[in-house]
Amino acid sequence: MHIMEGFLPAKHAVAWSAASAPFVAYGIYSIKKRVAEHPEQRMLLGVATAFTFVLSALKIPSVTGSCSHPTGTGFGALLFGPAAMAPLGAIVLLFQAILLAHGGLTTLGANIFSMAIVGPFAAYGIFRMAQAIKLPFGLSVFLAAALGDLLTYVTTSLQLALAFPDPVGGFTASLAKFAGIFALTQIPLAASEGFLTVLVFNALARYNARELQSMNLPIPQEVKA
Repeated sequence: MHIMEGFLPAKHAVAWSAASAPFVAYGIYSIKKRVAEHPEQRMLLGVATAFTFVLSALKIPSVTGSCSHPTGTGFGALLFGPAAMAPLGAIVLLFQAILLAHGGLTTLGANIFSMAIVGPFAAYGIFRMAQAIKLPFGLSVFLAAALGDLLTYVTTSLQLALAFPDPVGGFTASLAKFAGIFALTQIPLAASEGFLTVLVFNALARYNARELQSMNLPIPQEVKA
């Protein structure tokens, strides 16, 4: 993430775009429904989009034909559900491709799938599982944001391995190489994103606790104080 312009074979680019399209379409529907029911949440929706844009624009070059950076999608996924992040992430990635030459138009579908679909759904699922086993709220948020970030890069590694299998070891060897190179920069970045997301949630819980509670987020009393 982001896979750069023209890096994927045409068939792969088309396939990932087709796979992402239904998620984006349903995400648009979910956002329209949420805003119609809770128009006061528009501000937080803008905050979540800006958070994703800023964090995912912090690019650290990688030797794999891609780059490493935080994703920021876990934050929005916990607020609005993972489906909403597909169109929001698509908008972020489109603007970055056009304005920053960060990613690309031909690889937009692949980048949406990894950063705006897999990452948010993973983050949301991890958060709910962590809360189900009664982990502290802050730890649940940290795990969701950090592991959602890491699984985004696992997906990118898989996409690149499918497109460029190793001549000797095939897909498995290629996946190990891509994932290994990403891990050098992504593990500390994922941890940093986890901590930052916890700090942002703590700030929101102190000043916007009522809105967060309306989103069915279990904000602990000590955070709201």
